[in-house]
Amino acid sequence: MKKKCKLILILFFVLLACTKKTSLDKNVISSADSLPTYLSLANENNLPLQIKQNYCQKALTIILNQKDDSINKVNLFKVANRYYNMSDWKSYLQTTKLILDRAQKSQDSVHMAKAYMYLGDYYESQSISDSAFLNYFKAEKLYIKINDQYSLAKTFLNKASLQYNEGDFFESEIGVFKALRSLKKQQKVNDLYYESYNLLGILYNEREEYTKALEFQNKALSILQDKSIQLFYQYKAASLNNIGFIYMNMGNYKQAKFFFEKGLAQENLFEDRASLYAILLDNLAYSKFKLKEKDQLPDLFYKSLKIRDSLDLTSGVVSSKIHLSEYFAFKKDTFKAFQFSRQALALSRTSNKFINTLEALKQIALVDPKNASVYSEEYIKLNDKMVKSERKMGEKFSRIEYETNEIKDQNSNLQEKNKTLIYVFSICTLIGLFFYVYKTQQARNRELLFKQQQQKANEDIYNLMISQQNDIELTRIKEKKKVAQDLHDGVLGRMFGVRISLDSLDKVDEAEAGPKRKKYLTELKNIEQDIREISHDLNREKSELINNFIAILNKLFEDQQNTYDAELITSFDSNIKWELVSNAVKINLYRIVQEALQNCNKYANANTIKVAFKSEINHMVLSISDDGVGFNAKRAKDGIGLHNIQYRAAECKGIVTLKSAKGEGTLLIIKIPIDQKINLQNK
Repeated sequence: MKKKCKLILILFFVLLACTKKTSLDKNVISSADSLPTYLSLANENNLPLQIKQNYCQKALTIILNQKDDSINKVNLFKVANRYYNMSDWKSYLQTTKLILDRAQKSQDSVHMAKAYMYLGDYYESQSISDSAFLNYFKAEKLYIKINDQYSLAKTFLNKASLQYNEGDFFESEIGVFKALRSLKKQQKVNDLYYESYNLLGILYNEREEYTKALEFQNKALSILQDKSIQLFYQYKAASLNNIGFIYMNMGNYKQAKFFFEKGLAQENLFEDRASLYAILLDNLAYSKFKLKEKDQLPDLFYKSLKIRDSLDLTSGVVSSKIHLSEYFAFKKDTFKAFQFSRQALALSRTSNKFINTLEALKQIALVDPKNASVYSEEYIKLNDKMVKSERKMGEKFSRIEYETNEIKDQNSNLQEKNKTLIYVFSICTLIGLFFYVYKTQQARNRELLFKQQQQKANEDIYNLMISQQNDIELTRIKEKKKVAQDLHDGVLGRMFGVRISLDSLDKVDEAEAGPKRKKYLTELKNIEQDIREISHDLNREKSELINNFIAILNKLFEDQQNTYDAELITSFDSNIKWELVSNAVKINLYRIVQEALQNCNKYANANTIKVAFKSEINHMVLSISDDGVGFNAKRAKDGIGLHNIQYRAAECKGIVTLKSAKGEGTLLIIKIPIDQKINLQNK
């Protein structure tokens, strides 16, 4: 009854407000004095969304009828802020573009830069990272021009945050240190110092440099002693969570638990940042689980999951369910462990974050060992896809910077034609040197990341092969037992019977012994035939086990044929004894074939692709050819794909030969030294 009364009162006040609004429209809508009122009401959290949007629209109407000056643009930014707080992204984008258009017409660099920052925030909220980066980069150039170091530092941090989210940790770290350099001579900038140290702590934690991570997180925490930083953002709770997370990664769960509990003790945490509260609950529960403490478990996990689910935090829900799966697996409740891991995997596939799916696959492989090989295969494919996606985004960020700088340089050259050639030459030389150093550093970093990714991929394939080898060994043991049983129960018993019968012939007349001897010889022939059949079965089983690696390759070829139109022709030399080839060579051969097929699919436009494994004296030869468009082989030597193939062939001490010309297709030959005994014919 009380709830109904409250509802009626709220409706009454809304109607009353609408009535007052009508009278207000008649008298003061056109007045600039009503603008602060509309802006204030549009920012009132207790009002319904539609009413706040109406007040925002009224404020915008008044602003658009005013003179276009700096105060007018400031008011437009206030309107944009309110649309942002409402998550009304369409209106926010329209307002920001309007501000940018006005600032460009009046050549107002200050407000142009701010508008680009707002556009970057919009595209970041929509997870359009390349557009967000482009607008932040444009803002950065303008802030450098007007020498606004505070805003420049903020721009560097926004870019660094984007790069971190896309997995470009090296460039993200550079961006943070750029921000710190911009803040050196600034005062009252502790909020940005906090963001910088916090992000550095997160970056070093990702790179498992825990000492540095703790150092920067403690710096961030010490900055929060500044009373000017608003408590509403709950930065202290966030830092305590980050420090606890570092200790958790280090395996120091007792210390981690201490910081998580301290974070949860912060005043008004749930009201101010419910998502952070849920993270701390989940981390605390996980620490208790690792410490084998039973109190409040699994209730803490469930509480965190409920909050995350109510806030529609997909990544958080996936993390909670993975942790619950781990918990119930430890408790030997395999049904619940499997259920939660399956739910986590299904939900992670609906998000655009590959890392969630990878973690879910890793967990479900543990609780569902029967299908572990299927999950491992999906894990490898998804991990490769994530690596490529991160590499593409990093290259896209670099290309945006490069292309934007190129446009800027061209405009500068057009405006300053009358300057001396020496000045132009000096500027171009400095720019060239800058890009040379930048690209060189970027190439080194990419090569390092590439080696790390290759190593991880090799480990995954090696583990998969080891698992398959174990299956082979189990099959061999079973077959031996079967053969032993067949020999003991069947052949040996029959032979013993024939031997006893033959011994008895000594006591029988020769006339009677002749027919019986023939009968027993026939029985011996039957026993010989049975032994031969058992031998043939063993040889056939051994052949099937040896060809396990060929089955893996055939699965890759089957996927190729199902996905692409080009005809694929494959052949394997029967003289190659695959059981004598090392796992390291098999891994690299698999990756070379995979990379070559990708290149054919992307660039060759071929009708036919041929893959052949041949045996030569002391060598194994892999040849991959296509009848596609071909290319200039000399110019393609520095390509990433060919570099990968050469790197893998070198690991096997092999030689790569590439033959191609435009319109003549492509032939790739990999020649790998193999011990002579591998190529011997079967005895």
